[in-house]
Amino acid sequence: MKAAVIEAPGKVTVTTVPDPAPGPREVVVDVAACGLCGTDLHILQGEFAPTLPVVPGHEFAGEVVGLGSEVTELAIGDRVAVDPSLYCHECRYCRTGHNNLCDRWQAIGVTVAGGAAEYAVAPVANCVRLPDHVDVQDAALIEPLSCAVRGYDVLNSRLGSHVLIYGSGTMGLMMLELAKRTGAASVDVVDVNPERLATAEKLGCSQAALSADELGRPTGWDVVVDATGNAAAIQDGLDRVAKAGTFLQFGVSDYATTATISPYRVYNQEITITGSMAVLHSYERAAELFATGVLDPQLFISHRLPLTEYPQALDRFAAGQGRKIVVLP
Repeated sequence: MKAAVIEAPGKVTVTTVPDPAPGPREVVVDVAACGLCGTDLHILQGEFAPTLPVVPGHEFAGEVVGLGSEVTELAIGDRVAVDPSLYCHECRYCRTGHNNLCDRWQAIGVTVAGGAAEYAVAPVANCVRLPDHVDVQDAALIEPLSCAVRGYDVLNSRLGSHVLIYGSGTMGLMMLELAKRTGAASVDVVDVNPERLATAEKLGCSQAALSADELGRPTGWDVVVDATGNAAAIQDGLDRVAKAGTFLQFGVSDYATTATISPYRVYNQEITITGSMAVLHSYERAAELFATGVLDPQLFISHRLPLTEYPQALDRFAAGQGRKIVVLP
């Protein structure tokens, strides 16, 4: 089969690899669409170097075309979205319900072969059957939505909160959509890309601006979300949190990224600084939300490219072009 392969830091090709075979409790998925995200760039940069070479792609959906010998929950022809998370279920973090922090954490498309290929293997437990009205190509959006749902689990945001989101790429826009549905009094968005800000305005944010200075809230925001991973945005966002407010680090930063806090201010103003990592008990809920139309796939997916253009798709994503980019194997 054809697959994209990140062979070494900075090197990605589309080549032919052996077709996958399922284990007893696994299925083979004929991939309909696979999304790209910041994690793919981190893999390309070598930040998961011990796993290379690897077929990337942790945001995907498709049709079941192969069943392991012990699979009874799914049938050939079922359309599924796939949670990429692979946990050991044995370490302290798994046993205490923090599976996303698993000591032996792995993920389809990160540490093992993923969905940037014609076919991918997944545990049956990771597959969510799609209702008939959901387009399987659009369902690649469920994985990033599940990360956003996890973000709001961490926030425990209260009704009537004023929310500021840095970044209006896919993840920032998803956080905007969820903020609107969790009772925010206002949701403002900051981005340095005017085209992306226009999308945030189309989705109904309260205000959109190139800088938080333009937004006119000197007392700060109850909830500040960084969906960029950019050091300057993070530093600015930390300074915009209102008293008793919360800062959520949601964007994926480079390992070397740092920011400065004032411990006295954190103490004196009871500010919470927290993070949200990937998916945790949120994938099925995201799939159910997606089926209700919480997102408009035609707005969120800006590019649908053939698998053969995977390297070019990564370049587009790295350059900040468009919104969600998916490849179609």
